[in-house]
Amino acid sequence: MEPHGPRESPPWEGSSLPGAWPSSALGQAFSQILHQFAGQESRRGKARSAALEDLAALLEAKECDRLFEGSDASLRGMPEMLGQVAKALGKYAAPAEEPEGRGDRHSEVAEKAAAVALLFLQLLRKVEAAKNSLVCPAWKTSLRPLAGPIYVFAVTHSLEQPWTSPRSQEVAGQVLALLLQVTECSSVAGFLHGENEDEKGRFTVIMGLLKPDLNKDSWKNNPATKYVFSWTLQKVTRPWLSQHLERILPPSLLISDDYQTENKILGVHCLHHIVLNVPAADLLQYNRAQVLYHALFNHLYAREHHLIQAVLLCLLDLFPILEKALHWKGDGARPTTQCDEVLQLILTHMEPEHRLLLRRTYARNLPAFVKRLGILTVRHLKRLERVIIGYLEVYDGPEEEARLKILETLKLVLQYTWPRVSCRLVVLLKALLKLICDVARDSSLTPESVKSALLEEATNCLILLDRCASGRVKGLLAKIPHSCEDSQVGNCIRRVQQLSEGAPCDAT
Repeated sequence: MEPHGPRESPPWEGSSLPGAWPSSALGQAFSQILHQFAGQESRRGKARSAALEDLAALLEAKECDRLFEGSDASLRGMPEMLGQVAKALGKYAAPAEEPEGRGDRHSEVAEKAAAVALLFLQLLRKVEAAKNSLVCPAWKTSLRPLAGPIYVFAVTHSLEQPWTSPRSQEVAGQVLALLLQVTECSSVAGFLHGENEDEKGRFTVIMGLLKPDLNKDSWKNNPATKYVFSWTLQKVTRPWLSQHLERILPPSLLISDDYQTENKILGVHCLHHIVLNVPAADLLQYNRAQVLYHALFNHLYAREHHLIQAVLLCLLDLFPILEKALHWKGDGARPTTQCDEVLQLILTHMEPEHRLLLRRTYARNLPAFVKRLGILTVRHLKRLERVIIGYLEVYDGPEEEARLKILETLKLVLQYTWPRVSCRLVVLLKALLKLICDVARDSSLTPESVKSALLEEATNCLILLDRCASGRVKGLLAKIPHSCEDSQVGNCIRRVQQLSEGAPCDAT
């Protein structure tokens, strides 16, 4: 800390009572520290540094040992004052909003956080000592106003972020560990939702502390708030999360609706956690599930593959909830669902897409959509056919993730829509044979294991195609093994002829 000029002695010094100070002086000392944190802007830096020194000296004093015993009527109101001090310390060490590209203040924030963490450790050790004393302490009541602000501080600085350093992360982690120990919680989840049914938990308190910084006008003032919210939210699961839905849904939607991709992804992850851990009935109430769907659907027009991946995974878990609201009586065509809408848009984007990362992302999730729709995949068969053939023609790099996933999709399409496959026999057969020949002649850096996987999957697709076409593939391939010079291609063809039985495959 910066050296300071001569300061007035703290109000607890010079007490006339041997071994103890007047309790009013202790209250005045904490009030003065709070006043120093709220000083005028021009003097705030020095005043706050002085307040840290005064607070460290005050916590070292023996008089503070009585703070958490609850035996002195003159100390009433001190827990609330300590809670205000804890909030002021957290605000002092909080990272401030900075223009992009400017991180010159991050090291200063990390230094402040390390200093504040040491003070919190002192304070929590006082609570721990009172808890273990034999004077029947009222330490739980005294700890209640402290736990929330200390938790928010600890999470802010224990995660790896631009404003943290290895030192600040280490001491903030110690603060969180000691907080859990003092509150007798085995985990952060237990701290938030309660260790047992009788314990209320502190999630509501934490959300109350974060709420002022989670509205549309203020949520970017403190860059740590969104991470504390997201990290805390992920710790609370079924069945505890549903009772907090009104508190957690608006901030999650707000963060996901930002223009920055990083914030969009963070918000989508929060929404996904809500979808997984809140009962469907609660999400369907007040049309919340539809609100979630439209918020996610709008992200599908983005071009960032990480965002698309997060959105598609969330949508796949949201579809079963949305479909609970549909009522099909079996007397007509099944109504189109949100899954149909999303798959249609995905296929529209896949056809002209040339960026490899996006192609892999779309292909990676395509099998899950086919499984979800089942026989209803026939609604999208024409466009699926174009996408499958187009993607099988393009080399996808050494791992060949896109082509492997497209082959997996093709297998599922053949299984679910086999009655409609025979009219597409020639087109699909040509695409699979071309793929087998390309892989067999491939002299690039593609590992042999990947080539083997491609040939294996393509051969399995040929076998399924033959069964769907009542053995016609076997007849069309009959002359190839005699004229084929490539042993790998010949082996694939022979395997198709040996394993194909000519019976139609069942829809599964």
